[in-house]
Amino acid sequence: MENIKVLSTGKLIWQGKEYKCALGKSGVVAAEKKAEGDKATPEGCFPLREVFYRQDKIKKPETELPVKIINLDDGWCDESKDKNYNKLVKMPYLASAENLWREDFLYDIVVPIGYNDNPPVAGKGSAIFIHIARENYSPTFGCIALALPDLLEILKTVKKETLVCIKPT
Repeated sequence: MENIKVLSTGKLIWQGKEYKCALGKSGVVAAEKKAEGDKATPEGCFPLREVFYRQDKIKKPETELPVKIINLDDGWCDESKDKNYNKLVKMPYLASAENLWREDFLYDIVVPIGYNDNPPVAGKGSAIFIHIARENYSPTFGCIALALPDLLEILKTVKKETLVCIKPT
């Protein structure tokens, strides 16, 4: 089984092709050192859980992964002491949560990475996604960001067993 390789130099390699990507502002950090709010992308190999997309902005992505529509009230809990830490929640939410329905385009497609989610460990980081990059590929808060056409191309060929492997260079 071929896995997606992500290098701290801002390159993602899938099926022999290189794609430009953005990573966390603080770079790649060993998963055991990852902390909530550190703006780092965790090192390691993680499953791709599912795909969320904005039906009002793009058509349903072609992929073997489970696909769900982002609703206006969808959010992702990033409050480490909350029982729903690093999980999908409905907004408004009493604890801190990131809204998946954004004014910009970054979350028109969101692929949650299976980091710190089985079970979530308080304070070890949440909401680590693959999502759409800004035009200038500016750093993320710990996610992997790709150009929309590249993300759609990759999603077409990933399998449910595909892992994303994030490595320092």
